Amino acid sequence: MDSERFGLSVALATPFSADGEVDVARLVAHASWCLAEGCGRVTLFGTTGEGSSIGDQEREAVWEAVARAGIAGPRLVGGVLASTLDSAERQVMQAYEQDAHAVLVAPPFYFKGVDDEGVFRWYARLIERLGARARDLFLYNIPSLTAVAFSVPLVTRLADAFPGVVAGVKDSSCDWAFTQPLLVAEAHRLAILVGDERHLAGAVRLGGAGSICGLANLCPAALLPLATDGQDDPRINRLVDEIGQLPVIPAVKALIARQTGSRAWAEVRPPLLPLAAERIARAAGHLDEIVAKPLPGVAA
Repeated sequence: MDSERFGLSVALATPFSADGEVDVARLVAHASWCLAEGCGRVTLFGTTGEGSSIGDQEREAVWEAVARAGIAGPRLVGGVLASTLDSAERQVMQAYEQDAHAVLVAPPFYFKGVDDEGVFRWYARLIERLGARARDLFLYNIPSLTAVAFSVPLVTRLADAFPGVVAGVKDSSCDWAFTQPLLVAEAHRLAILVGDERHLAGAVRLGGAGSICGLANLCPAALLPLATDGQDDPRINRLVDEIGQLPVIPAVKALIARQTGSRAWAEVRPPLLPLAAERIARAAGHLDEIVAKPLPGVAA
């Protein structure tokens, strides 16, 4: 894959029915809307998609439904949030079986205080298990949730050890002091994606390849110039600042519910809790600056 332009992928939120099951039909419809509005790809089972709360069998059903809807492999990215190598390998293979463009793999997140050597060995063993099938893995740096922070030397070591397999990094550290040196060191050979929309345009100007981000569930057309051309948009910064004051995943889903008129979108899986509409009022006001028309949806 090298450091080719990745563009914009939505970190797709996962809708749930009233009984807690994945609402596959609603998920497919939303994925199709995101693609029509400018996203080049859909990322399933990432953080915004509550991937750590979705089991392997449920994932299989989603992959199959997306494929039936004609959302082809090159437009898909799979998210892997697993601590065991067995689960990680299984989730990677589900994505490969659908010919996904890439697979986003978070480090194991249960044990805390691990160092670069331990993280390197975990990825090395995963890649060894995948064998000749291994390709297009993106390292997922989101230390606010995993408590595992990548260093630039660790990224470089993994890229050196597994050329053609380690294809990129999704950096959701929200830490420009890490992102900027990573871009300088590795943007020439890895696709560096930035999850914090406030840093996205600046990263693209320094060689970043685009983004996988949660805000693309709401306003992908507005994000596209940031992800492809490095154009700043202060409206995006204001919206992200406001969402950042709330539990982020429930806030994004509550905003989707507001935009679609589908109350079901506000459902999250425990241990997350849904947000009341009044808690997103300020964020909704900033979103209204950006989006002039509601998302299509069926009130429910």
